Amino acid sequence: QVHVAESGGGLVQAGGSLRLSCAASGRPSTIYNMGWFRQAPGKEREFVAAINWSGSNTNYADSVKGRFTISRDNAKNTVYLQMNSLKPEDTAVYYCAAGAWQSVLAGSGYWGQGTQVTVSS
Repeated sequence: QVHVAESGGGLVQAGGSLRLSCAASGRPSTIYNMGWFRQAPGKEREFVAAINWSGSNTNYADSVKGRFTISRDNAKNTVYLQMNSLKPEDTAVYYCAAGAWQSVLAGSGYWGQGTQVTVSS
């Protein structure tokens, strides 16, 4: 069983920054491809960003390119999402996913419980 846990959400004013963290654990000696998704009230869950196990490949939604940066620390099996220039429309519950690369991009794999990000105008 793979356990995924997000942290770092909160309330921030528009134009501010937050950093989310996601730790995955479960299978010994396994480094996971990981990604971030978000779901705003009344909307479907959408892809935000993903990073492969080595950090050599990243993928971003157009809506966050240039503002969000995904990175990882494999010693801690932790992935980070640095969110800058936040907008009210970034308000959502942010979820972390871990698994095979195509699974992560497709929004499947192992999921965390989510962390709330609220951007006030």
